[in-house]
Amino acid sequence: MQLTPTLVAVLAVLSATASATQTFANRGTTSGWDAVQVENEGTVAQVSNVFFGASGTAIKATQTYDPGYTGRYHAEVHHLQGYHRGDQGFYGFAFRLQDDWQFSPAQSYNLAQFIADFTDTGCDDWMPSSMVWIIGNQLATRVKTGTVCAQAITQYENLATVSASTWHRVEIQANWQNDGTGYYKFWFDGAKVLEEFNIDTTIDDTREFEFRVGLYANGWHDDGGMKGTQPFRQVWYDQVAIGSTFADADPSEWS
Repeated sequence: MQLTPTLVAVLAVLSATASATQTFANRGTTSGWDAVQVENEGTVAQVSNVFFGASGTAIKATQTYDPGYTGRYHAEVHHLQGYHRGDQGFYGFAFRLQDDWQFSPAQSYNLAQFIADFTDTGCDDWMPSSMVWIIGNQLATRVKTGTVCAQAITQYENLATVSASTWHRVEIQANWQNDGTGYYKFWFDGAKVLEEFNIDTTIDDTREFEFRVGLYANGWHDDGGMKGTQPFRQVWYDQVAIGSTFADADPSEWS
């Protein structure tokens, strides 16, 4: 039987659908996560008044700056199975900044990260590899390579302009390698804003990295204080997923 172009296209779609695997999905609930981490005056809550997906709920993460506090400012949910070196996959989530978010031009607020415990190495403790953050109104990400005792960071900044009071979508496709064969791709609101091939994308270690989303006001700690005049920050999250295809992780596709 001779296949027509239309039939070939249909079979290709069916084949891709059959091979798709969504390994993790959360529709904006505080249940279903392996852990919730809140430091100092931070909060993580499930809400129904602001949401992106069809389930009608979202995760609301907040942090409050405390000038007398010297620790870190996590308000995150954790999924333990993010990646091992050698894995490849898609990661996605929707996020929304509060209506009056102040875009401090010189201070970062982290939105998502991959992280693992390296306390046993004597060179670091909980070490993040790739992260997603905003600095000012610009979106940024990174890859970390080398070894835990000799880390190298490649940052990709000014990827897209982020607006307050608006739901945004982030998708990452990564091939996690440290032998120069990896790739790292990044989409914002459906548009590809980063694509890097034949690079190292993770460090030389086989342990598993967690995938975390939430408000981590890392700039307050790393810069030694708050910049700007807004000490209370809020970010909502919805439709968080990991999978083998773009559609598995795209918040607008699987809702």
